[in-house]
Amino acid sequence: MPEVSSERREYVPICKLSKDIVASNLLYTVADTSLPDFALLTSAMHMAWLRNIGGRLKSDYRYSIGLVYNTFPLPKAKDLTKLTPFAQAILDARANHPDATLADLYDPDVMPADLRCAHIANDRAVDKLYSRGGFRSERDRVEHLFALYELQVAPMLAKPKKRR
Repeated sequence: MPEVSSERREYVPICKLSKDIVASNLLYTVADTSLPDFALLTSAMHMAWLRNIGGRLKSDYRYSIGLVYNTFPLPKAKDLTKLTPFAQAILDARANHPDATLADLYDPDVMPADLRCAHIANDRAVDKLYSRGGFRSERDRVEHLFALYELQVAPMLAKPKKRR
């Protein structure tokens, strides 16, 4: 995942690198990721979190492991396998355009229709893991994620009971 990505993009372009590639300091890498992990990280849900929690470099999105990745509230783990076909559909749509770079594929003005459709289907599937009814807007997604985040951190913020 790039550390900085254009604010124009609907999705930060993420890819799986082969083990013989050494990532530069401008990329974040996650070892042993699965297709469901890829689906979550390339979703509108994760992008909403990035846009509201992540930093900025000028006006571009600046991804942070500590602020964005580690704090992103995850849905129930048992449900994540449902995302596998959606992640694969995104990868298959990318493969349909072998001469295009990730920058080309994720340029909002020329994003291929099959890739956009694959992302939309992935977004719906991810949304359903968080809420059966889905979400009407990015604001709804972010409000839901903040509520989940508050539940996650509440035990760490609880004051210890005083002994008598």
